[in-house]
Amino acid sequence: MPVLVKRVGMGLVTLCAVVVAGWFLIGPDWRGLFANPPLGRDVLFWSQGQRDAGFRMIDRVPFISEIRPIEPGADVYPLTEGAPLDLGLDLDAYLGSQRNVSLVIVHAGKVRLERYGLGFRADGRWTSFSVAKSLTSTLVGAAIKDGHIKSLEEPVSAYIAELEGSAYDGVTIAQLLTMTSGIAWNEDYEDPQSDVAGFDRQGPVAGISTVAAYMASLARSHPAGEEWNYSTGETNLIGVLVSRATGKTLNVYLSEKIWTPFGMEAGATWLLGQDGHEIAGCCIQATTRDFARFGLFMLAGGVVNGENILPEGWIEAATVKQADIDSPGEGYGYQWWTWDDGSYQADGIFGQGIFIDPSRNLVIASNASWTSALGLRGGEWEARRDFYKAVQQALDRDKTE
Repeated sequence: MPVLVKRVGMGLVTLCAVVVAGWFLIGPDWRGLFANPPLGRDVLFWSQGQRDAGFRMIDRVPFISEIRPIEPGADVYPLTEGAPLDLGLDLDAYLGSQRNVSLVIVHAGKVRLERYGLGFRADGRWTSFSVAKSLTSTLVGAAIKDGHIKSLEEPVSAYIAELEGSAYDGVTIAQLLTMTSGIAWNEDYEDPQSDVAGFDRQGPVAGISTVAAYMASLARSHPAGEEWNYSTGETNLIGVLVSRATGKTLNVYLSEKIWTPFGMEAGATWLLGQDGHEIAGCCIQATTRDFARFGLFMLAGGVVNGENILPEGWIEAATVKQADIDSPGEGYGYQWWTWDDGSYQADGIFGQGIFIDPSRNLVIASNASWTSALGLRGGEWEARRDFYKAVQQALDRDKTE
């Protein structure tokens, strides 16, 4: 009996040692996730700890969502180091108040500032949320250039038959891109009953797009083209449209047209909805440096290796005010937020963004884990807008010194 007790005791000690060793071997990202396990797919209602752990791991947890890969290029677009940028502010205080995890500032093709926080690293993938909208809209331009889509004035139902006979009859592709379809949609991120919180709960419908089925059930609130209403559902429809028009999944088309030829350094991923289609209005996971490279693709006019990926004039039209959002000095283009000074931004909830200022040859890619979706309760959104201005002013000082 004493021998048996001794053996059991040694076995328990060994087991504990294995568990402890395994805990350290899995790395900090997995430890953070196990310590703050996300509950289900509905990221809008995760706790702060779940967001901090989950946004960097969201494509590695199968119960949250399946994924498709976005393949990088063999020839990486170089990001060389430039002179340090003096912003004239307490950068650590700003980044801490933002709960910022990554910041990459590229000016004239050189990295002027790069920082990481909350245990996030340069080779990590952080989810984009609605930054993906701007990438999805760019694929519409590519599909027009390739001849898959004839015109932005075509009705969206010409490509998505499930919308025929719904309130989307007569709504054009341009009206989807500018979110002026006039279809009722609730984008309240704190309301569990809102459309943005509930559309993904609709189960697959045999033979048709789940997204299209949900959107076809919505009513009209305004005549098409008259009122702007922010709608993630409409971007999801744009994704279905691009897939139907090109005959390719979004991950493959994005890889073929931009990610691979432009020279993104790392593989990225795209989360899938309940029907197995990419969630076009959300959730591309990539490194912050590669999000910055997408900004450089836009600054380059959509030209890759001397080839125009987008139609002539596309970027100019996509990144100016096409719809009035009732905010002075700001507007909405083709899934880009615009400023009257010519700058524009891809913007995602909880602090994700790609800010582009063509006049200064500037790209700012950043990711964060804000305390609320829109960054209004903690003041993060306004502080980030002020930070963009501080960067612009710092570059202007560079010219005069």
